[in-house]
Amino acid sequence: MGVEQARELMKGFCRVCPICNGKACIGEVPGMGGTGSGSSFMANVESLANIKLKMKVMATHTIPSTATTLLGLDLDIPVLAAPIGGTPFNMSKEISEEKYIMSLLQGCYEQGTVGCTGDGVPDYVYKSGFAAIKAVHGKGIPFLKPWEDTAFLKKAAEVKDLGTELIGIDIDSIGLGTVKMMGTSIPLRTPKQLETLIKKIPYKVILKGIMTPEEAQFAIDAGAAAIVVSNHGGRVLDSAPGTAQVLPSIADKVNGRIPVLVDGGIRFGADVLKMLALGAQAVMIGRPLTIAVFSDFDNGVQNYLAKIKKELVQTMLLTGCEKISDINNTVLYTE
Repeated sequence: MGVEQARELMKGFCRVCPICNGKACIGEVPGMGGTGSGSSFMANVESLANIKLKMKVMATHTIPSTATTLLGLDLDIPVLAAPIGGTPFNMSKEISEEKYIMSLLQGCYEQGTVGCTGDGVPDYVYKSGFAAIKAVHGKGIPFLKPWEDTAFLKKAAEVKDLGTELIGIDIDSIGLGTVKMMGTSIPLRTPKQLETLIKKIPYKVILKGIMTPEEAQFAIDAGAAAIVVSNHGGRVLDSAPGTAQVLPSIADKVNGRIPVLVDGGIRFGADVLKMLALGAQAVMIGRPLTIAVFSDFDNGVQNYLAKIKKELVQTMLLTGCEKISDINNTVLYTE
C-alpha cells in the first residue's frame, strides 16, 4: 500500500508525482490535470510556494492548537476535503465511486474534519456522495453543480435526509468540459438569478468558484453563507491567477461578513497557514487527498491529514501562533 498502490490504481489518470504541481499532466481533462497549458493549475502551486514566512522562536508559550469552528462545524484542523467526483473518467477505473467517496469521508471523519462530495453525470456521482455523508452522521458537505432550477432543486431536496445543514454549489463548473462531454450543460446565471435559486434552498449555501472581489460581493448579495476562492483546480480556465494571488483582495472585500474558504495548490501544513494568513478561515485540499484514498483508502486519508496537522503545528510554533485565530498577515515575510 502507499504510493505504489496509488500509481497502479490511478494508471492512465495520475502519475502520483512527488509534488503534485500540474507539470506532468498538462491538458489532461478529463483526468487529474489542468486545462489547456496547465498554467492555472501550476499558478496555484507556485503562488503559494513564493510566499515566505517570518520565523519566530520566542513568541509561543504553549503547543499550538489547530482546532477551529466553521459554519457550525467543530474541526480539529481547518482543512476540508474538496469536492471531487467521477472516478471512472477522472481518477481510476479500478475503484468504484462508492468506495472512493466513502473512504474519503470516513478518513476525514476519523481525523475530526469533514469531506465534501461532488456531483456530475451520471447520477451515481452525487448519490454515492449523499450515501457517504449519511454514513458519517452528516459530517460532510454535499456540493452540487448549478443545473437548471428543476433538476437542481430535485437533487437538493434529497439533502434533508443526510443530517447536514450545509450545501455547496460549484458555480465554477459552468465551463467544465467533462459535463459537456456527457451530453448535458449547466445554465448561465446572473447574480440576481443565483439569488432567486438560493432563496429556494433551505440550507446554508456555500458558493465555490469566486476569483474576484466583485464576485465575492455578488455572492454575499445573493445570500451565500460562505464562499470558496477557487479556480476549480485550474481545470476550467487557462491563464487564471493562483488562488493565493487573489485571496487577499477578496478577503478584504468580504471583511468578515461571511467565512472565506480557499483551495488550490495546498500541499503542506505551511500552505494551510499561508492561506489563513492571507485571509481564509479554512482551506480545501483536492488532488492530494484523492491520491491518499488510492494509496490506502480511509487509512491513507487519515495518514495524510495527520501529516498536514503535524506540519501545521510545527509551522504555527515557529511563527508565533498558539491558536488558529492568531494567524494573520503579520506572519508573512515581506522585504
